[in-house]
Amino acid sequence: MTQDMAFTVTAAERLDKLVADTEETISRSQAKAAIEAGQITVDGQTVKPKFKASVGAKVAISLPDPEPIDLEPENIPLDIVYEDDDVIVVNKPQGMVVHPAPGHPNHTLVNALLYHSPLSEINGELRPGIVHRIDKDTSGLLMVAKNDQAHQSLSAQLQAKTNLREYVAIVHGNFKEETGIIKAPLGRSPKDRKKQAVVADGRPAVTHFRVLERYGDYSLIACRLETGRTHQIRVHMAYINHPVAGDPLYGPKKTLKGDGQYLHAKTLGFKQPATGEELAFSTPVPANFAAVVKRLRQQAGLPIDKEI
Repeated sequence: MTQDMAFTVTAAERLDKLVADTEETISRSQAKAAIEAGQITVDGQTVKPKFKASVGAKVAISLPDPEPIDLEPENIPLDIVYEDDDVIVVNKPQGMVVHPAPGHPNHTLVNALLYHSPLSEINGELRPGIVHRIDKDTSGLLMVAKNDQAHQSLSAQLQAKTNLREYVAIVHGNFKEETGIIKAPLGRSPKDRKKQAVVADGRPAVTHFRVLERYGDYSLIACRLETGRTHQIRVHMAYINHPVAGDPLYGPKKTLKGDGQYLHAKTLGFKQPATGEELAFSTPVPANFAAVVKRLRQQAGLPIDKEI
């Protein structure tokens, strides 16, 4: 089986970028590989990825169906903060993908969780137990449902905004204010399909922030999510000109070195699905995050051993 698509070029552009910008399901790297394999043609001719297609040209795409992802339990160590019969709270390390997807078929948090415990099946076979997500290069706390009843309860709490999700982040710049609320709707960026952006017709998104420490060129902040949109904190902070340090997607090129954005899901609170007991958990920032804060404190003349 193949996936067949076609379109007419409306603005001259190199072919790999043009395909990625036009077809939402194809990344630029996938487009480049498909062009090199002869699976994408212009006016019936095979060309190179950097070929500049002219206005009016006919682009035809014929891609093989993706290989199915076989979700297997994997014996990967987990940092479990809390567990009962209904829920697991896990501290996800920076760099780990939450669930399998094209490009990340295995070695995910879900693979590790399946080895450890049965999970709810509400989200389908690729996202069992996953009630909410955090980005690959964001670290911190996630709640995971072990059965369908728990999943329904935790999802309802998210929808009703009764749970607690608080992050800490190092961001660019200094703040005049101590606290703030960002209310700006989010949706897919019209300029770059890999990004989210503040758009007029986006989904409502609200982030509360407060400044914890100031370092001059950078600040340490806490962010509380009222909603949970994709990349919400990263997009909102960039929107107010305080992008998260180290963010390769929404931040400047000149930033703090590291393995991704300095963003950590530090505090998580919710009602236990079966008993209604109020539960709350907090976990320290990763070692690399703490080391950068220590260095910034030294440079700013602040106490270096204060808990983050």
